[in-house]
Amino acid sequence: MTKIGMLLFPRLTQLDLTAPYEVLHRVPGAEVHLLWKSLEPVRNSANMAIVPTKTLADCPDLDVLFIPGGFGQEAAAEDPQVLEFVRGQGEKASWVTSVCTGSLLLGAAGLLEGYEATTHWAYTDELERFGAKYKKGRVVIDRNRVTAGGVTAGMDFGLTLAAAMTNDGVAQALQLGLEYDPAPPYDCGHPDRADPEMVAAVRSHLRG
Repeated sequence: MTKIGMLLFPRLTQLDLTAPYEVLHRVPGAEVHLLWKSLEPVRNSANMAIVPTKTLADCPDLDVLFIPGGFGQEAAAEDPQVLEFVRGQGEKASWVTSVCTGSLLLGAAGLLEGYEATTHWAYTDELERFGAKYKKGRVVIDRNRVTAGGVTAGMDFGLTLAAAMTNDGVAQALQLGLEYDPAPPYDCGHPDRADPEMVAAVRSHLRG
């Protein structure tokens, strides 16, 4: 049984969590835990309630540690209990992973020093504070660290990790079963292709 632990925290970004969850809970032999300090519902940044399945204290040793991003990441990264949990599990896990600004929480726990990593495009400059080297990419793998870009990269991340944990055939079957066949209506989902004025406005909004 492959034990996958997905951290929750107040004001996380729901899709950072649920896109990978939709892939990973379908991996043969996977056992997925949604983790927080208590079993009380955790509210995301849009006030959606997500129910933990295990507390941090009761979490078993994990094969996969996963951290989502979101506006609550900064508070989580200043919480000693959260940092201790992330650091302790990350030092033992076979895979240490994140989507979006979840990588900054990994960095705050000391788990990205000397690794290549990525995060949401508006926050890539933050990675160097934790001794990580930013590498451009939708999903970046450096040894057992797997980090992904912003929000929607969670599906790509989930499939990439599923393939690494099993094989390409399993990941391809999961992609087909989920009908993951993206065809966005606009080609402006990355700052390399978006209008510079829009990039500046969105960056300002996100960084506050």
